[in-house]
Amino acid sequence: MFKILRRFFDFCDERDRKRFYLSILFSLFQAVFEALKIPAIACMTKALLEQSVTAKTCLVCLGIMLVSIIGAGAFKSKATMLQTEGGYSTCAEKRMTIAEHLRYLPMGYYNENSLGRIMSVTTNTMQNLENVATRVVMLVCSGLLATAVITVMLIFFDWRIGLILCAGLAVFFAINSRMMNVSAGMAKQKLEKDSTLVAKVIEYIQGISEVRAFRLTGERSRELNKAIDENEHANSAMELRLIPFMTMQSFWLKAVGTVIVLVSVLLHIGGSMDLLTAIVMIISSYLIYAQLDNAGKYSALLRTVDVSVRQAQEILDTPQMDISGEEITPQSCDISAQDISFAYEQKKIIDGISLDIPEHTATAIVGPSGGGKTTLTSLLSRFWDVDEGRVTLGGRDVREHSMDSLMRNYSFVFQRVYLFADTIANNIRFGQPDAPMEKVIAAAKKACCHDFIMQLPEGYDTVIGEGGASLSGGEKQRISIARAIMKDSPIIVLDEATANVDPENEAELIRAIEELTREKTIIMIAHRLKTVRNADQILVVDKGKIVQRGTHDSLMKEDGIYRSFVDSRREAASWRL
Repeated sequence: MFKILRRFFDFCDERDRKRFYLSILFSLFQAVFEALKIPAIACMTKALLEQSVTAKTCLVCLGIMLVSIIGAGAFKSKATMLQTEGGYSTCAEKRMTIAEHLRYLPMGYYNENSLGRIMSVTTNTMQNLENVATRVVMLVCSGLLATAVITVMLIFFDWRIGLILCAGLAVFFAINSRMMNVSAGMAKQKLEKDSTLVAKVIEYIQGISEVRAFRLTGERSRELNKAIDENEHANSAMELRLIPFMTMQSFWLKAVGTVIVLVSVLLHIGGSMDLLTAIVMIISSYLIYAQLDNAGKYSALLRTVDVSVRQAQEILDTPQMDISGEEITPQSCDISAQDISFAYEQKKIIDGISLDIPEHTATAIVGPSGGGKTTLTSLLSRFWDVDEGRVTLGGRDVREHSMDSLMRNYSFVFQRVYLFADTIANNIRFGQPDAPMEKVIAAAKKACCHDFIMQLPEGYDTVIGEGGASLSGGEKQRISIARAIMKDSPIIVLDEATANVDPENEAELIRAIEELTREKTIIMIAHRLKTVRNADQILVVDKGKIVQRGTHDSLMKEDGIYRSFVDSRREAASWRL
């Protein structure tokens, strides 16, 4: 229990940790004020036994009770406020820390870890900490402190009753420890089922068009329903498994209270305890474990807190790429790779590639699917780090640059464009949040998307759906090009930017790309002949190697993959309906 509490406090940042520590201190003061009820009871009981009750006695007892109630209430209110602020602040900070950490992880991390798991950690897991952890931690801490204070006070009254209390606590913690051990594995299983459920919901929603098109609704619904049922079972099983331990804890505490009553009566009958002390012990037996009983019931959730902290920390402990390089402004945008290799999960994807891309030239990368084209561009722009060799920009190894200074040199237009659930203007100015509207409109005009934006209900202030779902593929592509124009980086990476565009949008999209790439260094992955034939150099990548390189004319004279690529596309283009 105490290890879990320490791990949770270590997880919090320094400011929020201080809030929790101060909250515990206030809980201690609360416990002291709660314990003042016992002297008040003792004072009144003594007066009653001696038949010396006076107005002064009543006022003194009333005063002690008021001090107890008001003091305990004030410190409880302050402790609760601090723990609430600490809990929500911790989770907010950790969400942002995780988001920032994810930004600099190698892209391979996202292949190894499902979107559902990452989302579950940043939503469900952090919500568990937000809503459950702070309350459970503080209930347990305050329950332990209150019990400790009252135990010390009763030892002062009678050491024999104090020993009974300590023995009762020892058995209580033994039962609680067993409950915590049972809870450990079940809490992990519960959170795993939470992650699986989130992953299945995301998969079902994102793939709903394919599910309906291939009439897989029933099958996919069964998978989703199975995940829901397993999640329900994991949560129910955890509750049902822990109920006997909670009942046993509660029963034991009440049994100890009963023993205190019996022992107090027997000690008084035997003449070794005066009547006043016996009565105080009997009354106190109903107060001693009140808060500890609640703490014991909620302590089972500490394992859920522990697993949640571990899951969040697991992401934060994942090694980032080294982003701590220098702030470098390259003298040129010449890109070079010297004998680079890269493997993913023991499979070599790039095998000993060397290349040079001079500044202000266009390089097209073509080749069979799975040959390593996208991985190569990712290495050139340092989405991944090479395993062997080195990539340079302007003569300096890209690993010598800080990540942010390196990324200022690159703009990307991907085949699959992602737009955020925000206004079109904010999506365009994504890289420059403070850019004036005039600059946004200028970029949109260059990207050939100003006209269709103005036809939307709110123009540039139109809020588009998540992922740009309310726009066509060509419209999304042109907005992504406007975004790249706004960034105005010297190197443009085009990854199949025109692959899924309909013929009506293709002409405008090509004009937008021409505007984007003017006076730039261009790296493009493309399958369309018209896109690559005017490139300054063409690299043919197959099985992780560059098997051909040259211009369109020179490669057409060779018998190889490129000429087959061109011939197959010419043949496909000749088909007519």
